[in-house]
Amino acid sequence: MNQIHRWLCRSSRWKKVLEEAILPAVVNGIDLGDNLLEVGPGPGLTTDWLRLRLPQLTAVEIDGPLARSLALRMRGSNVRVVRGDGAALPFKRNSFSGAVAFTMFHHVPSIELQNRLFQEVCRVLRPGSVFAGVDSTDSWMMRLLHISDTLVPVDPAALPARLQSAGFTSISINTDKRGFRFSAICP
Repeated sequence: MNQIHRWLCRSSRWKKVLEEAILPAVVNGIDLGDNLLEVGPGPGLTTDWLRLRLPQLTAVEIDGPLARSLALRMRGSNVRVVRGDGAALPFKRNSFSGAVAFTMFHHVPSIELQNRLFQEVCRVLRPGSVFAGVDSTDSWMMRLLHISDTLVPVDPAALPARLQSAGFTSISINTDKRGFRFSAICP
């Protein structure tokens, strides 16, 4: 992520938006189970919110400095931070009771790697578990925020077919003017 994006993702304003609007909208009514996987937590504002609501949380972050910083901050808590790639998860099949990803898909550098991430999440979920999250859609503001940064927006209209190809069923996509929420079940 570029410096502006890193600053924004750590800001108190973004934290407030996450806690008051985005996170409750994604997880309300969804059973995440007792052992959740969070893919791409970045600086961990979402991790902070989730860890208070779950017995066990594993956060996988590809960025080394972000993973180290989050691991230090979460030491002694119910959160295990793993430096790893969502497209090549270092976990056994059926390891988790649920998975989430918040505003991170567009940082995955290709559609092929995004699809591989979806497959990997399905692989590590227990049968009947949910994968849920949110991401932004393509806009001039997104492009401006991602100058000198990775930006591969996900088309919400194409997402159901992509999740189905990864093995998911019962796919739900809800769009609004800034992005989309999704949920899918790993059979």
